[in-house]
Amino acid sequence: MNAVIDLRAPTTPLASACRALGCSRSAVYAKRSRRVPDDDSGARRARASCAQPRALTQEQRAEAYAVMNEERFADQPPHEIHRTLLDEGRSLCSLSTLHRILRERGQNGDRRDRREPQRHAVPRLQACTPNEVWTWDCSKLRTVRPSVYLTLYVVLDLFSRYVLAWMISSKENAALATQLMNESATRYRIAPGQLTIHQDRGAPMTAHRFVDQMLELDIMLSHSRPRVSNDNPMSEAQFATLKGQPDYPDRFANVAHARAWHERYFGWYNFEHHHSGLAGYTPEQVFTGRHRQVILTRQAALDENYRQHPERFVKGPPQAKSPPARVTINPYTPEELAEQGASAAVNFPTMPAVRQKITLTAK
Repeated sequence: MNAVIDLRAPTTPLASACRALGCSRSAVYAKRSRRVPDDDSGARRARASCAQPRALTQEQRAEAYAVMNEERFADQPPHEIHRTLLDEGRSLCSLSTLHRILRERGQNGDRRDRREPQRHAVPRLQACTPNEVWTWDCSKLRTVRPSVYLTLYVVLDLFSRYVLAWMISSKENAALATQLMNESATRYRIAPGQLTIHQDRGAPMTAHRFVDQMLELDIMLSHSRPRVSNDNPMSEAQFATLKGQPDYPDRFANVAHARAWHERYFGWYNFEHHHSGLAGYTPEQVFTGRHRQVILTRQAALDENYRQHPERFVKGPPQAKSPPARVTINPYTPEELAEQGASAAVNFPTMPAVRQKITLTAK
């Protein structure tokens, strides 16, 4: 194809010849660049090894580098230096050459004195018993008034997904968050050093008032990484379940309307909702330990079904599933566990008596 194109008349443009032959100009240029005669390869290598006659000398490059690192230019980009020198009646070299000199010395990019990028540790939490790790978050609720929102606070037990406390307010601040956690810790008799609270980096969660109060209660705080949406998955999943209910109002008339609806919802969620992450048990059953009796009831029903219809169970007698022995956020990989020598075997503890849910009020 290239041989045919090379035979075209001198007055015929290359584009016209390519259109007539149905080929691409870029393909022609690519083949020409790879077509190097054997007798000319040595000459081309010799030309490549020679310095460009228009290039700056080493002394000129050193001078340009020294000027760009003067005190007044130390934090300025090359285009600012180039134009400032032109205003002063000096022209050391082209703008692209200034960029090239800095790039060779590793000074390309932003030359200003900036803070190093922050690196936040990955939050890794594990709960093997209730009241070991809590997660909480806030969500906005729309009202019938445009641009007016209510704030829903929800505290969740990580191990059982049990909603420990919730609150609806017309505002979101650290004072309400402090009240929520103080009353929750008192109601569930949290001992010093027993609890870890995981949250994102919203204003109430990072306020000094809230953090100082948690330190006084000897409660450890854990925060999600900035701009990482899945570091608090349990609370986010709970909000998705809440707002995905068939009877969820698109907009609430007022605070009283919102509280009445959420009172019914959290009663259903804690005591009737068979949670898929808990092997089909309700959060209340896992939180209080009643799931042990429920396992026996389920196993008896499965055994009776197997006795009557053994042909339906090709893998043998069915077994009632138990909820997870531990619940984690950002669990370690098998390689990391092997390095730490961690064991995955965790037994269920003895559970306390049933505790009723707590509903806080806020004006």
